[in-house]
Amino acid sequence: MEPLPENYSFDLVETLRSVVGLRSTVPADAHSAERLGTERAGNGCVISAEGLVVTVGYLVTEAESTWLVADDGRVIPADVVGRDTETGFALVQALEPLDVEPLKLGRSSDIAVGERVVVAGAGGVEHAIDARVVAKQEFAGYWEYLLDEAIYTTPPHPHWAGTALIAGDGGLVGVGSLFVQQVAQNKRPIDVNMMIPIDLLPPVIDDLVRYGAVNRPSRPWIGMQAAEFGENLVVVGLTDKGPAEAADIRVGDVVIGVGGTPVENLGDLFRGMWKLGEAGVRVPLNIFRNGQQVEVSIKSEDRARNYKSPRLH
Repeated sequence: MEPLPENYSFDLVETLRSVVGLRSTVPADAHSAERLGTERAGNGCVISAEGLVVTVGYLVTEAESTWLVADDGRVIPADVVGRDTETGFALVQALEPLDVEPLKLGRSSDIAVGERVVVAGAGGVEHAIDARVVAKQEFAGYWEYLLDEAIYTTPPHPHWAGTALIAGDGGLVGVGSLFVQQVAQNKRPIDVNMMIPIDLLPPVIDDLVRYGAVNRPSRPWIGMQAAEFGENLVVVGLTDKGPAEAADIRVGDVVIGVGGTPVENLGDLFRGMWKLGEAGVRVPLNIFRNGQQVEVSIKSEDRARNYKSPRLH
C-alpha cells in the first residue's frame, strides 16, 4: 500500500519529510487523562519555515511536555501554541530548526470522492499509504463534536492521529483524526480514516497563534456522551461531575428532543444545543426514561474551562 514516488507529479520523498512524529505527556489529574491517557503519540504536519506544526487537538490537550521527532531522528522540544475544540486542530511550535520545507496548504473543498491521495505518518514513504477518498460527509462525535463535511479515506492508516492527507499536487488537504467504520454504497461497512478538512484551518490560524484559542463565543457543553442505536439516541456515558450528571441525566436515557424540537441523530442534538446560545445557557433535553417522557434542564458550561493550560518550555 506504499505510494510509489514515480506516480506523483511532486517530490513525494521530500514532501513526506515534512510529516513529523509527535509525543506528549499529560498530568494524571488532567480532565482529559481518563479518556485520552497521559502518554500520547501521533504525527504533525509542518506548515511554516519557522517550524509551526498542525496536528489533531487531542494529542496535545493539557500537555505538560511536547516533543517532535524530525525526519532525521532528532527529538525536538516544542510548545503548544493553540487548540480549537470546534475544528479539532492544534498548533505546535518547534523550539529548534526542523530543516524541512513546509507543506503547502491545499483546498479540501477541491478534493473529490474517488480521488487518489496519500495518507502519511512520520517516517517517509514506508509510513505512508496510497489511498483514495471514499466519502465527504458529516461526522458527529459523541464528545460533542461535529464536522459538516469530514473526509473519509481507505485503506486506513494504522497510526492515524495527526497524519497528513496529501492531494495529487502535493498540497495538504486534511489532518488525520480517527479510525472508524464507514457504511459504503453497497451497505457493507469498510474501515476508513476520518480526516479534518484543511479548509477549516485558515479562518482560525491567526487567532490560535496570537491568543492560543479562537476569538468566538464558546458553545454550550453538557458532558453527555450519546450514541445512535438503530433509531434511538441513547446516553452511554457522562463526564464525572459534569453538567449532565449534575442534572440527573442517566446512562440509558433516550434523547428525543431539545426544547421540544425532535432530534434523530447526534448532529441534530448538537445543532439543537448550540443554537440556544453561548456556554452557560440552559439546555432543555427531552428524555424518554422508564416508559415516560421527561424534560431535564441542564446548565451548560464552557468545555475549555475544565482543561489545564499546556505547559511551555
